[in-house]
Amino acid sequence: MKIVVIGGTGLIGSKLVTRLGEHGHQAVPAAPNTGVNTLTGEGVKEVLQDADVVIDVSNSPSFADDDVMNFFRTSTTNLLEAARGAGVGHYVALSVVGTERLPESGYFRAKVAQEELIKGSGLPYSLVHATQFFEFAGGIADSATRDGVVRLSGANVQPMAADDVAAAVGRTAAGTPVGGTVEVAGPEVFGLDQWIRTVLTARSDPREVRTDPQSRYFGAVLKPGSLLPGRDAQLAQTRLSEWLAQQ
Repeated sequence: MKIVVIGGTGLIGSKLVTRLGEHGHQAVPAAPNTGVNTLTGEGVKEVLQDADVVIDVSNSPSFADDDVMNFFRTSTTNLLEAARGAGVGHYVALSVVGTERLPESGYFRAKVAQEELIKGSGLPYSLVHATQFFEFAGGIADSATRDGVVRLSGANVQPMAADDVAAAVGRTAAGTPVGGTVEVAGPEVFGLDQWIRTVLTARSDPREVRTDPQSRYFGAVLKPGSLLPGRDAQLAQTRLSEWLAQQ
């Protein structure tokens, strides 16, 4: 199959392109640096010509509320229009576990808007909701650091390796459209504070991680289960200790 990966040169996208190619698919990376800009529409129709599947794993360059909403609304609208015109048979988008439970967050509101556009498009689709990536631990710590102290909620998370995210998205894309959501998560549950503390310790990062129930995650105060998947989630195999040992 010809599978176009929007955001195909990023963390997940590049892994997806490699995996899909190894499984015999024609995987085409699409991103601004390949001449495809979903915000302006440049190159979108051309890259989707004769595509069987489109996978959107792109992300907004800015997480400011207005910017991220504009990104997902505009880029998704452009992609859906081009996908309909090209006769794409399966539209796959990567999103986040708990998106619909965090309306305080501008980022998660934008992801909900993206998903609603896809659901209402009339195209066969699958949404993959993944938990937090191990690879984002450093960025989460940096965003929560004030005066040298990392302040994070103790709400539970079930993070996973980016390799496992890419594998799950690839499996979904190669299968029959589900017309709904597939949840994927890591094999272990941690407190958000505990997870980041473990990673910083492994990296000999001296910052203290302080538990603060009122600290905000992408603008939202977390409840204990805000970021946890449901019982039917597909669980990846890579444990945090294994991933850290590979770094």
